[in-house]
Amino acid sequence: MTEHRDQAGDSSADTADKPVAENGKKHGIGAQDKIDGINMGKFSKSPEINEKICQSFDHLRCRVRELGLLSADNTFFVRKFAEAVALIAFAVFLQSRTYFFASALTMGLAFQQLGWMIHEYGHQQHFGSRWWNDACGYVCGNLMQGFSLGGWKEQHNVHHAAPNVDGRDGDLDLLPLWATVGTQLKRVDGTSPLAQLLPFQHLYWTFMLPMLRISWLLQSIQFAVQTRHSFYDIHRERALVEQLTLALHWTLVLIQYYYLPDNLTRLQYFLVSNLFAGFLIAHVVTYNHYSADKFAYDDPILENYACLQLYTTRNMRPGLVIDWLWGGLNYQIEHHLFPTMPRHNLKKVMPLVKQFCAENDVPYMVDDYFTGFRLVIEHLRRVAEAATDTLCSSQNHCGKGA
Repeated sequence: MTEHRDQAGDSSADTADKPVAENGKKHGIGAQDKIDGINMGKFSKSPEINEKICQSFDHLRCRVRELGLLSADNTFFVRKFAEAVALIAFAVFLQSRTYFFASALTMGLAFQQLGWMIHEYGHQQHFGSRWWNDACGYVCGNLMQGFSLGGWKEQHNVHHAAPNVDGRDGDLDLLPLWATVGTQLKRVDGTSPLAQLLPFQHLYWTFMLPMLRISWLLQSIQFAVQTRHSFYDIHRERALVEQLTLALHWTLVLIQYYYLPDNLTRLQYFLVSNLFAGFLIAHVVTYNHYSADKFAYDDPILENYACLQLYTTRNMRPGLVIDWLWGGLNYQIEHHLFPTMPRHNLKKVMPLVKQFCAENDVPYMVDDYFTGFRLVIEHLRRVAEAATDTLCSSQNHCGKGA
């Protein structure tokens, strides 16, 4: 297995592409340059090598099409939908037997599994028809779990176009609670109460992961309310669909909660189901990219699609349980290279991708969960240390930071 460690690990596949942040002090780089370089990679392949990699990936893409790996198996998607429906039915059954905590956990698991399905339909992975993919996306997303399909597409498509690119990938912009790269510290008001938390961001990161689903629910409602005034025609045309499907979702939630015994139980059920789902989703979606290098807005890596995906993405080691629980997103590299490829084919294309990486001397990053999680925390810790110094300078005093 070809593996690559980024700057937080022990080795690098290509020292020419190694980030400058790691040894900035040794090389006499200025303080601001060191901050700007935190967690940042720099792509420096020659034009000839760049062209070779692009041509090689074109050949790989043709090979993937020839093998039929972009075609979906209908029975797989029917089975995945049936699993989600069965989980919801089981949650309702447990609620009817007054096993409220177990019911809430089961509902949270159903929300997570439906999250993978809206992701797949948003990427047009099942049907050849965009209309059918979107229709199923509204069912799995808006109706069954309260996630806006249109809002998800608007953010996620940009992420795929420029993953881990500072100033382009909105998933990197987590201010005011977290700064993922040093350059974001320039935007922080040092007198803000929330700014005082940044030196400790690596410590409270894990405890905030369960909030992800609730955050997405609120963003979905906001998108549905504002979508009639969207810049994009498609969002304005589908505004009523967005609003009706989300309204129906919350109507069904209220009907379910009506049969709970009291308001305290209703609140507990809401928190347990959504916080559990949030953790199950967040520990997947934060692993793949936050543990990898980030790149500047105008970095040359943007001119090489394959390298852009490979240098910014980390896989989780596969396994039978992991493949199911992670919704195939443990094959995140393969997914980013071929976003319309159905989940059930990601494992099949993995050997071809590894071969491509080996032949072109580009990284294929894969780790166990705890190694990847440690790298995420390490990236956050680096920025936290810089935040401590920045806050000290802006306030003309130093307290103890991270």
